[in-house]
Amino acid sequence: MLDELGEWRKTHYTKDVSSELIGQEVILGGWVRNYRDLGGLKFINLQDKYGERQITLKKGVVSNEVFEKIKVGYQYCIMVKGKVKDFKKAPGGIEIIPSDVKILNKTPEKLPIDMTGETISELDLRLNNRGLDLRSLKNQAIFGIRGEILRSIRKFLFANDFTEITTPKIIGTATEGGTELFPIMYFDREAFLTQSAQLYKEQLSGVYERVFEISPCFRAEKSRTKRHLCEIFVLDIEMAFADMSDVLKNLEELIHDVIKDIRANQMDALKLLKMENKTIVPEIPFPRYSYDEIIDLINKKFGITIEWGEDISTEAYRELGKELTGYYYILNWPMSLKPFYIKQSKDPKYSESFDLQMGWLELTSGGTRVHNKKQLMAALEVKGLNPAVFESHLRTFDFGMPPHAGVGLGIARWLTFICGLDDIRDAVMYPRTPDRLTP
Repeated sequence: MLDELGEWRKTHYTKDVSSELIGQEVILGGWVRNYRDLGGLKFINLQDKYGERQITLKKGVVSNEVFEKIKVGYQYCIMVKGKVKDFKKAPGGIEIIPSDVKILNKTPEKLPIDMTGETISELDLRLNNRGLDLRSLKNQAIFGIRGEILRSIRKFLFANDFTEITTPKIIGTATEGGTELFPIMYFDREAFLTQSAQLYKEQLSGVYERVFEISPCFRAEKSRTKRHLCEIFVLDIEMAFADMSDVLKNLEELIHDVIKDIRANQMDALKLLKMENKTIVPEIPFPRYSYDEIIDLINKKFGITIEWGEDISTEAYRELGKELTGYYYILNWPMSLKPFYIKQSKDPKYSESFDLQMGWLELTSGGTRVHNKKQLMAALEVKGLNPAVFESHLRTFDFGMPPHAGVGLGIARWLTFICGLDDIRDAVMYPRTPDRLTP
């Protein structure tokens, strides 16, 4: 028989229950992380979104009715009303002596995944039971850090005169060309899920000057690696009256401030993940290397042959990460490797573009954009794209489009590094891959 919520409401979260509340009555709610029955003494570790507190039931101290009622299993959903008491050996040095308990929901005797932390279940099994898996202390730490990343990003950008924007996720044409699009039926015609906010953020930089968006994008890549997803969550930034150098400066300052905020506000999470000595505030400015310098290093030092104009292979990046272990920029990539909206350098073989690396892992890609309409139409044709398909975008360039530059940063990929994770799927609440559409 389950209890009803009735008039009960939580008065505190576990993080709020401190020595200042000793002797006071509180109502907590959450899930049974651990339960021990020692006969005349029972202990419950009650977990909520912020942590856990110990509930202690001693025969003769609590009522017989409450003592007998408490026969709970792992992850039972319960609420507890009781007084706060000092107890140094309990989590947080506090325990709650209950006067009443409500059992709101039960769980099977055997859960599909281990929630005690003693063993770690296989990732696909955990993802199949994600609503349960996300309650683990490790996941609470990961997504606590993710929340801090998003808060800190917004704080930095608002302080630097950026406007938050929202762009369409259903589009009529490909943003960058190519076939990596998910087609959908939009009433009686074909449309696509957006690959990127690129074209819209460029247009909006001609209105609000400095803009950003944090939103999902969709890539129909059949990549089954530990760093690729089909639904990605991206920070997009665009700056008017600016070029690549301005973006480089703002991006490294943003990363510096975000890591600083994580260390200030999520140190317990970093410690749980054993990343407190690895996720450290980076020195700025970040080192800058040209594409040519990187290719030369790879060819000469690592004996991996990459011809000029080729992309850098995963094998080469892994070797590079052993040599360059921190954040660094790779600048001025060959124009042939970049999309149509990236501006050429003075030498037309090169582009005003960059990638931001963290060791071997690519975090961002960005650069100066083409803001001259004739040049943009010519660039489309060079890439084999039809300017007529981009008519609505090109029209914006008739209205005094300023010089502009920008960047896109994948949140999950960055979180994977910050938390020391092996697989990007661990950094997403409900990941979408070629093989996973549920839960």
